[in-house]
Amino acid sequence: MSQRYRTIWISDIHLGTRSAKAEGVLDFLKHHEADRYYLVGDIVDGWALQRSWYWPASHNELVQVLLERASEAEMIYIPGNHDEAARQFPGLQLGDVTIRTSTTHTTADGRRLLVLHGDEFDGVVRHARWLSKIGGWAYQTLLTINRHVNRVRRWMNKPYWSLAAAAKTTTKRAVQYVADFEQAVVQRAGRENVDGVICGHIHVPELRPIDGVTYANTGDWVENCTALVEHGDGRLALRRWAPVSNPPSWQPSARSLGDGALGEDRPVPTPGGTASSAQV
Repeated sequence: MSQRYRTIWISDIHLGTRSAKAEGVLDFLKHHEADRYYLVGDIVDGWALQRSWYWPASHNELVQVLLERASEAEMIYIPGNHDEAARQFPGLQLGDVTIRTSTTHTTADGRRLLVLHGDEFDGVVRHARWLSKIGGWAYQTLLTINRHVNRVRRWMNKPYWSLAAAAKTTTKRAVQYVADFEQAVVQRAGRENVDGVICGHIHVPELRPIDGVTYANTGDWVENCTALVEHGDGRLALRRWAPVSNPPSWQPSARSLGDGALGEDRPVPTPGGTASSAQV
């Protein structure tokens, strides 16, 4: 039995790469439905596909499922920097999917939330595209190493560990980058006179108030396997999905989501998987 929400936001799947957890997204969608969906960028990794073609059956299946959902509910696609080719067509109807460069979502309790991918706040992407692509290559290299590390950890009966996530949370410059990114996003929300902002891009799931503004980052389906959802009453929750039926090679780390001051829901058992969430 699936759980229904008013809205679901998903970003940074990076289809076309070996690190994309397409099976995880499929399982999440199997157990969760919504009246409205937002695809918040980097759904397909055009940069990776330009280097070499990788498109397994699961990636094609996920695209088909998303198109099916779009025929049943509203779906808005906000391209990111890795699928930026679609940015040339704002307002275009791609089947039942509407392309936007950004949009404003109004929650059931009346809050106005700016929705965008977020790469415009990344100075490296904006001002040094070649350096950004080198960074993307380095990140993919980390993920490749991470797969080999976790094969050994499984053999040793140890839980999944994310090398890339550890680098982001322990490296001083990476931590500062995330903080600067969040502050820049919140400042944009202030200029737009909205109550909050929803983005992706940096693969760091988060849901908390910053300077009186609701900041929500949907996370990703490469490391964290997270999505943002809106309940019928307007409450937002950041959901981590780890289907127990899938091998632990891709299950996300167990670190908490959201700010500790917000608290964290107890895991909600669902058929075929487990989930946790922070709410605001």
